[in-house]
Amino acid sequence: MSRSKLLQSLLILAGLGAFAAPANAQFFFFDPPPPAPEPRMAPEPRMAPPPRRQPRVVRRDDDDDPGVVVDLQSGGAIYREPGVDAPQRGARGANYAALPPDADPNYSTPVDFDGQVNFKLTTQKTVSDPTGEAAGTVTVNTRQRKLYYSLGGGQAVQYSIAVGKAGFAWKGAATIGRKAFWPGWTPPKEMLQRHPDLPEHMEGALNNPLGARALYLFQGKTDTLFRIHGTNEPKSIGTASSSGCIRMHNADVIDLYGRVAAGTKVVVM
Repeated sequence: MSRSKLLQSLLILAGLGAFAAPANAQFFFFDPPPPAPEPRMAPEPRMAPPPRRQPRVVRRDDDDDPGVVVDLQSGGAIYREPGVDAPQRGARGANYAALPPDADPNYSTPVDFDGQVNFKLTTQKTVSDPTGEAAGTVTVNTRQRKLYYSLGGGQAVQYSIAVGKAGFAWKGAATIGRKAFWPGWTPPKEMLQRHPDLPEHMEGALNNPLGARALYLFQGKTDTLFRIHGTNEPKSIGTASSSGCIRMHNADVIDLYGRVAAGTKVVVM
């Protein structure tokens, strides 16, 4: 190579040095790899749903379908017995009261609505006893829809009742294992599934489906979950409309409550 061509080559190489690649430059003799994926952002944490209100720890009470129940959620004395005037303005719906000594405090409410019960709304009458049972026995005739309290001497007190509708009837012998004064009401889960708008528990009140009193039927030490109780649906008396329980007018169940004690024999036929 001539001297002039060598000098020309050196000048060209020197010029290329001005555009030298940076130290971290990479050269590939094939297609470059795909770019690294962008880091995925962690999803924003979801807002935890508000905690569900825990139900009161209450004992299962009754398996009776509610009838004409007005504003159950309020638990107030909204229902009014037929034939009873509305309380005067400013008057309290109920008076707090000591429970009767035979009332189970776990199932009773220490209020007294008896003054708002229409005691003329009654079916009570003394008749010849058709049951043949000993004095002091309660007999429920579901076919006649009558309840008898045997007095002895061939006499009985007769009351009209509502009984279990088709598929809910219950028959057998039992005893009164518990008595309740203005009973509280706790619908069982099966009823809450049928009526999801019902409250989890309701204290004793005029609009409570159990009415003024409740008598709880046991077989030995086992609660049958069937009751004899009052009602806030007086028009149902004489029909087959409950979920197996025996409904009475409030005046009638108050009268029966005063006649029987825990351990009283009950025959449902």
